[in-house]
Amino acid sequence: MASYKSALAATALLSLTLAAPLKRSQAVQPVTSIKYGDLVFDLGDITYLASVSKPVTTVNGISGEPGFAPVTVLKVDGCTIDASTISSTIDSYHTGDDVFSESFLHGTFISSTCAGTAQLGADASSYLSGINSTLLDHGLPSTVEPGPYLASIASDGSISLSKVYRLYQDRYRDFVFGTYPAPEVGTYQALPNLLTEFQDLLIPVPSRIYSWSDPRPLAGVRVAVKDLYDLAGTQTSAGSRAWAEITPIANETAPSIQQIIDLGGIIVGKQKTAQFASGADPWDWYDVQYPFNPRGDEWLTCSASSAGAGCSIAAYNWLDHAIGSDTGSSVRRPAAVSGTYGNRPSQGMISLVGVNPLGAAQDTAGVFARDPLVWSHFAKNWYRPDMHQDPSTNGLEPLSIVDSYDLPTTIYYDPDYLPVRNPAANALIKQFYSDLNTALNITTITTNITNILLTHPDPAVTNTTYRNNASSLLNTRTQWLEVAEPLLTAWSSKYAGRFPPIDPARRPGWITRTPENYTQAQYDNALAIKRNFSSWMNHDFLGNGNPTMGSCADSSLWIYDIGTGGLPSYREEDLLDRNNVTTARLSYTPPGVLTSGVNFCSFAGCADYTIPIGQVGYFSNVTQVVEMVPVTVSVVAKRGCDFVLFNVVERLAEVGILKTVKTGRMAF
Repeated sequence: MASYKSALAATALLSLTLAAPLKRSQAVQPVTSIKYGDLVFDLGDITYLASVSKPVTTVNGISGEPGFAPVTVLKVDGCTIDASTISSTIDSYHTGDDVFSESFLHGTFISSTCAGTAQLGADASSYLSGINSTLLDHGLPSTVEPGPYLASIASDGSISLSKVYRLYQDRYRDFVFGTYPAPEVGTYQALPNLLTEFQDLLIPVPSRIYSWSDPRPLAGVRVAVKDLYDLAGTQTSAGSRAWAEITPIANETAPSIQQIIDLGGIIVGKQKTAQFASGADPWDWYDVQYPFNPRGDEWLTCSASSAGAGCSIAAYNWLDHAIGSDTGSSVRRPAAVSGTYGNRPSQGMISLVGVNPLGAAQDTAGVFARDPLVWSHFAKNWYRPDMHQDPSTNGLEPLSIVDSYDLPTTIYYDPDYLPVRNPAANALIKQFYSDLNTALNITTITTNITNILLTHPDPAVTNTTYRNNASSLLNTRTQWLEVAEPLLTAWSSKYAGRFPPIDPARRPGWITRTPENYTQAQYDNALAIKRNFSSWMNHDFLGNGNPTMGSCADSSLWIYDIGTGGLPSYREEDLLDRNNVTTARLSYTPPGVLTSGVNFCSFAGCADYTIPIGQVGYFSNVTQVVEMVPVTVSVVAKRGCDFVLFNVVERLAEVGILKTVKTGRMAF
């Protein structure tokens, strides 16, 4: 692929003498025309979308019968283009792209990086004729990227080339809608949900070849976004039809998502969330159908509010990343049950302007991935210092990020948080600890976090109820002011005093308007409790007593089980209760501890990354055979050590301890 990233540095038109007119193709079978006149069509056994409302170029002087034809732009190196060059270029398109197919070779444009005039070799024309491809005799502007296009042939002899998007079916119901660029610069449009030939949503993904010459770090990376983030031209519903009804289409894109676009990323859709990011159990989703987890028997939970994001990465090879949000666990737990990589970054890593809030002081933005190295690359480019959150929002000290390969040399082991509940999964975790010690030359320190908490003089540390109440207040007051009160007011005015349809996770408190009674003074006090706990967690515990931000190399890591302990956690409550596997509920807290491991960084603002390390078998109450469930751990690092933790991930991937996970029933 590297040679094609430089192929547009200079282009030259071929000297062609054997070109032929472009004929319309009977293989292009229109399915329907949608907004702006864009075309959904079948080509072979694949369905595509052509953005005919926004052609990349129009050229004149190519005779042909009016209609549509699939064509390919080939860009090659060298001044003499022979059959071998064309063949190898086409092979690279097949290998590197899932949108291109031989059907797009109905017509072919060829240009070259040759500084002069490129010549077509004697065997090139016969090669193209042999694959039934018409060589077109008009050069294209150098700005036209290589790859597949739909040509619209006009009666005046001009043709317009439009980018094509392969339409993938969202079989696991993870998306709200697919998206692609609208004619207005900087805006997107939703692909209509109802295309009569399909039961599932269709998600448009562009050819990867279009981005091969783009030097930006996230060029061509396909990304889906949780339906809390604004994307200009599309609706943000936050999992609520009522909210969508009273909220206008977004006219700006959230800065965190615009950052991805500016770095070359492609936003292909918005994904389901629990209503208002509540983290409700699967059986308490009503406005939106709960997503399906592709792992195991395909009847497992996708967990918390970033459920659509986590399970989509486990399901679809055509999707590279998904953006979620994590307040209480909403990236980490979906990553755990889907067997993917997902992170809760240090509090303040990236702006959340233009994002529907749960609790502004505790909300974070995380990313899912299948490949640990790709995950690190994406995150290090996305979390840039100029995108850091204003500290006044989260109540913590300004964030300082260290990117060093001087890695932590100690790691905590608390036997109360490990071992996990399934002995087979516990064996995997023991092996992971051993591998970690070997790969990083890291020392394991056995400790008891509960005893440390109980003996601390500050109630913000020792009193779990104190902390939980403060955390709850931070969340409920923010969401009340920015979401609930505006919705209830608008709905009551529109519908004669009625209360809107709200899922049970939020309904009781909003009916009683309990959060309305919280004062700014109470909110400020909750922030102070958070700061005190954050100081203990990041400086005293993870920072090994360092009173300042300090060095990440002088800090410690901590590992705990954030998932199900290697047990199946079903999307159906009856399968949990009736079959006596209630310990697989994700709200599980180990006996003898004050609080679940997931709660530490949610309140303290530290970095907490979920990492898949293997899989174990279980007897499925659904399929009645043995299936496989992922096993994950969460690795915690001091606030500000996110990139160092990614460097740990890279090191473990390089020596083969961490691996790329597969899509489908089995992660490995």
